[in-house]
Amino acid sequence: MNVLITGGAGYIGTGLVSQLVSLPEIEKIVVYDNLSRENFSFFLGGGLKNGHKLDFIEGDILDSRKLRKHLKGMDAVIHLAARVTTPFANIDSHFFEQVNHWGTAELVYALEESEVKRMIYLSSTSVYGRSKELATEEKVPNPRTFYGISKLRGEEHVMRLFDKMQTFIIRCGNVYGYNKSVRFDSVINRFVFDANYKKRITINGNGTQARAFIHVDTISKILANLIKTEVNPGIYNVSTHNYQVLELVDVFKNIYPELEFMFVNQHLNLRGLRIQPNIRLMSNLGSEVAGDLEQELRSFFKELPFGGLGTR
Repeated sequence: MNVLITGGAGYIGTGLVSQLVSLPEIEKIVVYDNLSRENFSFFLGGGLKNGHKLDFIEGDILDSRKLRKHLKGMDAVIHLAARVTTPFANIDSHFFEQVNHWGTAELVYALEESEVKRMIYLSSTSVYGRSKELATEEKVPNPRTFYGISKLRGEEHVMRLFDKMQTFIIRCGNVYGYNKSVRFDSVINRFVFDANYKKRITINGNGTQARAFIHVDTISKILANLIKTEVNPGIYNVSTHNYQVLELVDVFKNIYPELEFMFVNQHLNLRGLRIQPNIRLMSNLGSEVAGDLEQELRSFFKELPFGGLGTR
């Protein structure tokens, strides 16, 4: 099987490629990425067994001609390419629209003319907006940020493929955890960085806002297994934890009791969202059990080269 991964040199892409290269079913992996984040860690350190399977193409998701060229001979596509700027998901609507909406549209146009048999689109639980109750796939999306709106519009284009190929829309929670392409702008990862190097974390709002979370290794495993597992096409929620920010603080305090935390705009009750993950899908793909967040964070701290927490 030949697989093309858009955004494959990024945070999730790094974990996904590491999973895919070891699968005997996978003959070729094409990583298609414009390197817009200027994080080149994907290319460093080796460690990718069967790396001869890998090809890298520097290309933009809006370049429909190049997309069409490199879709030839592909059996499956995993679409990860996106503009993500957590926590500033409501700034610069133009770039969210260009990449997440119209970039996805260009890919779909190209796929409609291709022989690709399976397409996986990594969407976001942000499409739901806010909810006081657990959000299932049946909840009508009502995004509240430019990021969420752009991901939902991307979904609308991807839905056109349901009649042409096996198509999956994966609404993913906030991703956290260490790999060599780690992003430090997501909630938990930023807390790890600030706790380790500043000994203090900053909480925006009153801290009661909830989010859905999933470890980068878990979502990478789910996407890799979805390539080769017979699952009904459709839209699926994927996450392993629902935490309020204050609950995250408690976990960090268990690791580092001397940790300080500071509120900004404490009077604000920010939007919250808890997700009901699709347990059947996650079970079929071997990822139904949530990890222990505290142990995962302790492991993360140990990967940091200097600071106060890694040795505790």
